Amino acid sequence: MNMAIRAVTRSALDRGWTVYGIEEGYAGLIAPADQGKIRRLRARDVGGILGQGGTVLGSARCPEFEDPEVRARGRANLERLGVDALVVIGGNGTQTGAEVLSREGLDVVGVASTIDNDLLGSDVTLGVDTAINVALDCVDKLRVTASSHRRASLVEVMGRDCGYLGLMVGLACGAEAIVLPEADMSPAQVAARIEDAYQRGKKHAIVIVAEGSARRASELERVLLDEHCERIGFELRTTVLGHIQRGGSPTATDRLLGARFGARAVDCIARGETGVLVGLRGREIVTTPLAQVVGGIKPVDMSLVELARVLAV
Repeated sequence: MNMAIRAVTRSALDRGWTVYGIEEGYAGLIAPADQGKIRRLRARDVGGILGQGGTVLGSARCPEFEDPEVRARGRANLERLGVDALVVIGGNGTQTGAEVLSREGLDVVGVASTIDNDLLGSDVTLGVDTAINVALDCVDKLRVTASSHRRASLVEVMGRDCGYLGLMVGLACGAEAIVLPEADMSPAQVAARIEDAYQRGKKHAIVIVAEGSARRASELERVLLDEHCERIGFELRTTVLGHIQRGGSPTATDRLLGARFGARAVDCIARGETGVLVGLRGREIVTTPLAQVVGGIKPVDMSLVELARVLAV
């Protein structure tokens, strides 16, 4: 997100515009003016942030933003400062709010950013490459201990209701089994995969479990131990990576994507193309109407599930 913030700020300043940064997302937008959640951004204010994870502006949940009167406070804050347009960086919930603001008459451009990569309108969203690499590094480290002690590791990754992150991590690490919301596996099926690895003489087994699956990793471990302990051979250990996946220094891919997304968002505002989401399709930066983005979840490529199975043999 920081590279996108930097790109928006400096691209807008290059056009002679005034730029403000809103702290804590929609919560900061609707906050009373005396709290100072909306602050002027100059070129040096976004210096040195491109290698930092997260966002220097902060983020916060804001369920009250669904109230039209609350949103009106936010628009009034922008009008008071003479703000003509808003760039909104985030995932499904954030872009849902952006679409509502657009319908209410505010010039809004969204930037696709979520590690879940479930947002329609972009093949890859800002942050997902970093999250995959962070999770993959953790799994590689777990494999060292698993091999030394002849264990099977159940590793839970994030992604909410979308299995993209789990699928990519599982494919990249050569997991014996990948459990996803879109491709669930029963405990018996998982046990069979672990047993097969043990019978073939492997020193370890890795099972990736996406958090939105029918069973979380801890529940899956319990069932495996209760019902399939004798057959699997390996000891079992569960690791929930949790919010560690949301940290770390952004990869080069994410930094470049943030730069391109942020600059395109400013270009859209300049030519009056608002109410859209900036995303990536193939190698091209594209825009999609926000009305077509919200309310859906991007499907995962199920052919990669089969590829992961074949390659794990």
